[in-house]
Amino acid sequence: MTDPELSARKASIGYGRRLVVDGLDLQIPPARFTALLGPNGSGKSTILRSLAGLQPLHAGAILLDGKAIASLPTKSVARRIGFLAQGATAPEGMTVLDLVRQGRYPHRTVFGGWNKADTAAVEQALALTSTGHLRHHKLDTLSGGQRQRAWIAMTLAQQGGILLLDEPTTYLDLAHQIDLLELARDLIQTQGTTVVAVLHDLNQAARYADHLVLLKDGRIHSSGTPTATLTAPAIAEVFGVEVAILTDPETGTPLCLPRKSRTTRKPM
Repeated sequence: MTDPELSARKASIGYGRRLVVDGLDLQIPPARFTALLGPNGSGKSTILRSLAGLQPLHAGAILLDGKAIASLPTKSVARRIGFLAQGATAPEGMTVLDLVRQGRYPHRTVFGGWNKADTAAVEQALALTSTGHLRHHKLDTLSGGQRQRAWIAMTLAQQGGILLLDEPTTYLDLAHQIDLLELARDLIQTQGTTVVAVLHDLNQAARYADHLVLLKDGRIHSSGTPTATLTAPAIAEVFGVEVAILTDPETGTPLCLPRKSRTTRKPM
């Protein structure tokens, strides 16, 4: 059995002396959509940053094609992994085309000029995200959904094959949330892209993701298919909320209907 493209082995991750994630073992299925789920502070974004090679480890390793990311040159990692941070910003006045061209940085050499491969990669990224008609528009004039698509186009221009998204649907209205998640599914089906995203909406994760990782206090509570992972007992343990699990009539995936919180709250 070959190593998965991206994995964590006994990874302990934190900030300074504060440990957020301890002894993480995680395998990311290639060419699938993995959603990281859990309450605030459970380590979702920290894990995602570590998978991108952006967060130093206290112990263990993040492996890319079986090799420790920490031992690989930064550009070589960037040629395989595209990372989109939550609330990413660009310089004022930057156009969509300018932004997407930035995705070719990992492939550039000190003395190498812009070439046909760079142009082809940028055009493909614009086409895949349906942003070609926006190429000369400034980012700060676009809607939230359009900006997210432009940023994803930038990461696709890297042609890495692995796309890490930190809360990509935050601040988007429902229509744009669905649009972005359908784009992720399309990239998996047509390009074989591996997608890992931090999500908050359990029902959206169940509908669009293939593999769910449920986190609590920096550890994996459970993982697997939506049906296996999103159970009423698991959600009660992780989120402190009692739910009824129904079946989505369109997809057959779990549909979580909150009933009440187990958390005792003070009167307002």
